[in-house]
Amino acid sequence: MSKLVEINFDGIIGPSHNYAGLSIGNIASSTHAGETAYPREAALQGIAKMRHNLELGLAQGFFMPLDRPNGTWLEALGTDPAHAPRNLLANAMSASSMWAANAATVSPMPDTIDGRCHLTVANLQTMPHRSHEWTGTLAQLRLAFADETRFAVHAPVPAPFGDEGAANHMRICASHDSPGVELFIYGVSGGPFPARQHIEASMAVARLNEAQSVIFAQQSEQAIAAGAFHNDVVAVANEHVLFTHEQAFENPTSFYADLRDQVPEVEIVEVPADRVSLADAIKSYLFNAQLVTLPDDAGMALILPTEAQDNQSVWDYLQELIAGNGPIRRLCPVDVRQSMANGGGPACLRLRVVADPETVDQRFIATPEKLAQMSDIIANHWPETINPNQLSNVELLNNIRVARHKLLEACGLAELDR
Repeated sequence: MSKLVEINFDGIIGPSHNYAGLSIGNIASSTHAGETAYPREAALQGIAKMRHNLELGLAQGFFMPLDRPNGTWLEALGTDPAHAPRNLLANAMSASSMWAANAATVSPMPDTIDGRCHLTVANLQTMPHRSHEWTGTLAQLRLAFADETRFAVHAPVPAPFGDEGAANHMRICASHDSPGVELFIYGVSGGPFPARQHIEASMAVARLNEAQSVIFAQQSEQAIAAGAFHNDVVAVANEHVLFTHEQAFENPTSFYADLRDQVPEVEIVEVPADRVSLADAIKSYLFNAQLVTLPDDAGMALILPTEAQDNQSVWDYLQELIAGNGPIRRLCPVDVRQSMANGGGPACLRLRVVADPETVDQRFIATPEKLAQMSDIIANHWPETINPNQLSNVELLNNIRVARHKLLEACGLAELDR
C-alpha cells in the first residue's frame, strides 16, 4: 500500500543566477539589483539545505535548472541572445525557476475527487522573467509524476489571470495522508506593487485540481504593499498548524472562522504585529520557512533562513515560541543568503508534494550520494561570479549551458536539454 509523505522538491540554483532586479514588489530583489552574484556559492547553499533536510529524516526531491538564456522565448520576440536588448536578455537569463514554490499548485490524493495527486503548473505571467518558465517546468513535472494512475499534471491557467503556484496555496489537515482543506490565497491590490495571484486563477486551479474542500482568502493589501509579493512571505501551514503574521490576511476574523469550521483541530499561531512588525517579518523571511513534521513524533520544526537569527525581535519571539507548549518545537537556521538576496528563502526554494516517494521518477529523488555528485559538478562548472553587466558575454553564456548540461547528464536527465 502506498505510504503518503510530504516530499520537498527543491529547485537547484542554476548557473545563470544573477541580480538583475527584475521582480517588482520584491524588496530584496530591488535592493540588490546590479550587485555581483555568486552562482556557485548559491547552488552549494541550496544543496546544503537539501542535505540538512535529509539528515532530519525528511523526504527530499529536486528539479533541474532551466535552459538559460531562453533562446526560444527570445526567438518568439524576434531576437536572439547575441542581439537582444539588455532588458530582454536579462529576462531570458533569469534563474528564478530555482524558487520551486512557484512551479505549480499541488492537491494530494486525499483531497481530490478522483483520488489522484493533481499538479497545475503556474503561468507566472505577471513578471516577464518568470512568464516563460512554465514550459520547462511542465516538462519536468510530466517526467517526475508520469504515473497517470496516481498523478494528473495540468497545463497552466491561461492569461490574463496570474497564477504564482504553491506560494499562494496552503493545506490544513490532521496529517499529510488524511483529507484536508486547501487554502487558496489571492490578491486584489498591493498599493504600488502588483497583486500577482488573481482570484480567477485560484478558482481555476481548484477546479483543475479537483480539490474537494477549499477556502479562498484575500492576502492583505498592506502585506503586499510592504513587500510580501507572495503569501508564503507572511504565512506558512503544516498539517493542522497555520503559522501566520497578524497582518497577513485582509479579513482574518472571517477567514479563521471558516477554517475552524472546516477543520476544528486547526491551531492558528498568529504572530502579533507589536512583537514582530510586518517590515521585520518580511526582511527576515520569518514565515518563508519550511514548517515540517519531524519523524518519530518529535513535533514540528521551522527551517529558517539565518537572517531570522540576525533580527533581534524575530529571534526573541521565536525563542519564546519554542519554549512554550505549542506545536512548533525546534528551530533549524540554514544559510541560503544568495537566494535571500534575490528575494527567496527556504520555503521559496521548495515545492511540497504529498505522495509515495516510490511512485515518483527516482531521478528526481535526492540521496546523499546524488547531492555529493551534484556538489562536485557545481563546484567545477558553475560560474563563481556574475555581474549583470556580463550577461551578454558569449563565453559566459556558453559556460552556463555547458554547466547545466553536465548536471543533466549526471542525473540521467539529458532528455530535458533542448
